[in-house]
Amino acid sequence: MKLRAWQASCIRKAIRQFNAGKRHFLCLATPGAGKTHMASTLAARLLSSGQIDFVICFAPSVIVAKDFQATLEQRTGKKFDGLIGARGATLTYQAMLTQPDKFWALFREHRVLSIFDEIHHCAGQGLGNANAWGERIITQIQEQAAFTLALTGTPWRSDQRPIVLASYGSSGVTCDFTYGIERAITEGVCRIPQLTLIDNDHITVQRKENAEAFGSVGDLLSSKACSYEDILRSDEIICYSLSQATACLNRVRLKHPEAGGLIVAASVEHAHQIARILQTKLSEAASIATYRERDPTGIIEKFKHGSEKWIISVGMISEGTNVPRLRVCCHLTRIKTELHFRQVLGRILRADGTRGDKAYFYMPAEPTLAEYANRLATDVPDIRILATDIEPESLRIDKNGNTTKTDSDTAPLFTNESDHEYCITMDAGADKDSPCNPTKSEASLLSTTYEYQLVWSERFRKRTLSALG
Repeated sequence: MKLRAWQASCIRKAIRQFNAGKRHFLCLATPGAGKTHMASTLAARLLSSGQIDFVICFAPSVIVAKDFQATLEQRTGKKFDGLIGARGATLTYQAMLTQPDKFWALFREHRVLSIFDEIHHCAGQGLGNANAWGERIITQIQEQAAFTLALTGTPWRSDQRPIVLASYGSSGVTCDFTYGIERAITEGVCRIPQLTLIDNDHITVQRKENAEAFGSVGDLLSSKACSYEDILRSDEIICYSLSQATACLNRVRLKHPEAGGLIVAASVEHAHQIARILQTKLSEAASIATYRERDPTGIIEKFKHGSEKWIISVGMISEGTNVPRLRVCCHLTRIKTELHFRQVLGRILRADGTRGDKAYFYMPAEPTLAEYANRLATDVPDIRILATDIEPESLRIDKNGNTTKTDSDTAPLFTNESDHEYCITMDAGADKDSPCNPTKSEASLLSTTYEYQLVWSERFRKRTLSALG
């Protein structure tokens, strides 16, 4: 496989620095750029030049470690299964905590290149601020390894703790090599992200005799009327998001029949709820990859090499996982860190060198996520924000789920005759024929607790962030 220009440049710089006596090298490359292939090629060259004896690679998950193992074996022609005759091994960070002394002796007795994929998982500039994985690197590898190669697509931690093996200056972490998303898009290494935020501009909270109106999901959440997880678990928001993403994926598959979609769920139960809605409302099947499945790694591998449309994941396809045919993503998880947002987005950005190729990302217009989307525009200056607002018709929904139009913008959309303290309704903009619209026989219930009832009506608003035209 031919190296990309950035990969060749990074390898040359790493070898120059290693030869000059610098033992630690940090590479920042945008998710989906091809860090695994670059690192494996560098390892192959160091092995062939006789500068190292072994390669030990650490990764954040089993599936990423296996992918790294396969790439190392392909690039070097050697085994990396940790058995007799192998030139190294690939392990998870979690496995660091159970390694015996004889494993760590390898770093003292031999010349070892240690590769750290997604190094931001490992914190600590010293033992005083290190996490468990960072502590192992500081005590067992930092001074013992011949060389270290640290890789990341997001050079920060959500808790703001320093990253192990990294150097820091006045403006933050100092990287030895940087390959950003703007250049990756320009060179066809990454697809152009198209981000759609699903919002609502007519939300009514009915509390007995009083109605309170909200102009957006953000306003609703800041009022504490409901939680973000309540919104994510709504059958209606799930169905509407999936209907938009499915229509998009179907269009993409006209040109790319192998294209697939990723749905990131909040929990195992949420994943199965999503699968049910996908099947019953949209007649679409999906694979589910969670820790409770019998063989989640096998499920992901089967999806990776197959042609199935959708895979639903809970923490299994978030970073480092290489499934190039993913082009569409529904972000329906309660995790709202920028690190996680960018890593999930990176799962659909991996391109094949075709300039102008696009990837599509759908998520509720939660304010923090909207901020991350806008911050992405800072990294890619040519991103522009396109607003597509659908003016809603006001609807009144009675206790039986029947709807009638009203001309009043202030009239509550739902008449609550139950024992709940209050209800929340959202006027949203799906197509009239959408399978996700409420029907007379099916109440549009988002969630019910002893405190409140949430109801969506028919119309949603979409705010689209479109990169590079």
